[in-house]
Amino acid sequence: MLSRLAGLSRPVALAVCAVPVLALFAVAALAPLPFALAQPGLTANVLGSQGGTKIIEITGAPTRETRGELRMTTIVATGPSADVGLGDVVDSWFRTDRAVMPREAVYPSGGSDKEIEQHNSAEMAESQDEATRAALGFLGESPSKVKVSLNLADVGGPSAGLLFSLGIIDKLAGNGDGGDLTGGRSVAGTGTISADGTVGPVGGVALKTQAAKRDGSSVFLVPKAECSDAKSELPSGLQLIPVTTLKDAVGSLRALSEGGTVPAC
Repeated sequence: MLSRLAGLSRPVALAVCAVPVLALFAVAALAPLPFALAQPGLTANVLGSQGGTKIIEITGAPTRETRGELRMTTIVATGPSADVGLGDVVDSWFRTDRAVMPREAVYPSGGSDKEIEQHNSAEMAESQDEATRAALGFLGESPSKVKVSLNLADVGGPSAGLLFSLGIIDKLAGNGDGGDLTGGRSVAGTGTISADGTVGPVGGVALKTQAAKRDGSSVFLVPKAECSDAKSELPSGLQLIPVTTLKDAVGSLRALSEGGTVPAC
């Protein structure tokens, strides 16, 4: 190839060399890429209802009427079998309301669409159990006496754990002084939770802050390890509060309601 190109003028040689390069770009533009495209998803007030059913139902202990909102947040992503092309990636890359994420970061379990849906549903169920244990443990309530049912359809994964725990606490005890844990505000957030109250990181935090602001929240609870991600596309007027434990979250919300100092990212 080099010997044949040696006798060509420079413009002609460059044109000939450009042919395989352009062909590679054409293939790349048409071939599916190993990415998922995500955008802000729904939010749900765990203190309220969905489809006429209370999201948090408690028996075995008196509950209180609550004001304000505790909104769990989600992202919506292309499915694991969806074809994502170069044009889709380039378009989403330059938009603040879209994110390009490695497919394995969104769907780490692999498998078919159905298998992944089942996996996410199982994670949600486990997260709800952990959230209940964390909340009741924080309040010193016995899970053998107090029964909690969490009802939230069409949402998978473990990232609503923190908000479920806070919702249970607010319904049972409020802020501990007769008031609401939310202080009457719309508080949103995200984070996994373990039975001992440890808050863990999740994905898509920057998109979730946008969903929270869109749906009227003024405060967003974020796992401390993800502060920088949350700040990257933070909507104006949305206050970030970093948390590492359920105790942190409750303490910060109490301080916020009392006009005290709360941590910031």
